[in-house]
Amino acid sequence: MLPWFSRIGRRRALQGAVAALAVCGLLLWWLLPSRSPSPEGRITFSTGVPTGVYQKYGELLEEALRRHMPKVEVTLNTSEGSQQNLARVASGDADFTVATADAVATYQRNRRPGAERLRGCARLYDDYVQLVVPADSRIRTVADLRGKRVAVGQEGSGVRLLSNRLLAAAGLDPERGIRPVSIGIDTMPGQLESDSIDAFFWSGGLPTSAVRDLSERMSVRLVPLGPDLVEALQKPGGTTGYYRSAVMPADAYAKVSNQAAVPTVAVANLLVTTDRTDPELTERFTETVIASRDRIGRQVHAAQLVDLRTAIYTDPLPLHEGAARYYRSAKP
Repeated sequence: MLPWFSRIGRRRALQGAVAALAVCGLLLWWLLPSRSPSPEGRITFSTGVPTGVYQKYGELLEEALRRHMPKVEVTLNTSEGSQQNLARVASGDADFTVATADAVATYQRNRRPGAERLRGCARLYDDYVQLVVPADSRIRTVADLRGKRVAVGQEGSGVRLLSNRLLAAAGLDPERGIRPVSIGIDTMPGQLESDSIDAFFWSGGLPTSAVRDLSERMSVRLVPLGPDLVEALQKPGGTTGYYRSAVMPADAYAKVSNQAAVPTVAVANLLVTTDRTDPELTERFTETVIASRDRIGRQVHAAQLVDLRTAIYTDPLPLHEGAARYYRSAKP
């Protein structure tokens, strides 16, 4: 066979193979199902108090959702916190929310309305308990709060749930051992500045802007919450097993007077919905949460800790069908 004929034959064979692959590609595109179109409609996201981390996280997540699901209209509703958030989602007054794992477990254990319908989408970041006092205060432990005016969070908040448990763990009656003040993080700093309260409990991601801003206006200190309190909180089989010992790093708040790492109590936050929520919508919502981590994390530092490897662990809630679908598709 002549060399030039052999070259022509090989070239024609190659061209034929390329054409065949193109035809196969078109057939696969036509025969195989493509990704579902972007969800449409309206959803409500229940956040938290106006100056808290839940609200800021919700605002930034709303921006990401507008880009990722442009046909879905998102409404943000502020709330008192985790307990109210769960009641809203369970009743259908909200579609998605954030709540702490201990608040979820308590809601389930108390068999609150709709508890059996709650589902998890993602484990987000941890909340850190922050007991804030003036720098010159004599309060050094939770037990030192006896008889003091202490802001313990609003009735529907996770802060109230946790502060009551911490007080009880320290041997104080939450109602009679202190003088409880039912306010949220939006007014706690101002009340401390005006000497209307002696201390306040807050549970949120680090740093919480309201605490940071307060530390820049007046000299404050974070009271250590040691492992002994965590041990007293962790009761086997109860709803308090979701607390763990943690440390607030020294650089969490640059202006607090005790420039050192502070031991405290931490609890995970969960992204929550119900089994009524459309699987496709939930899949896209969960995908947006994970994909927007770095963008949101630049303004809400706690969001940097959202991790695909741990997001699937939404205990005590079963994982929503749509969220599970996303995690299966996202596996490397």
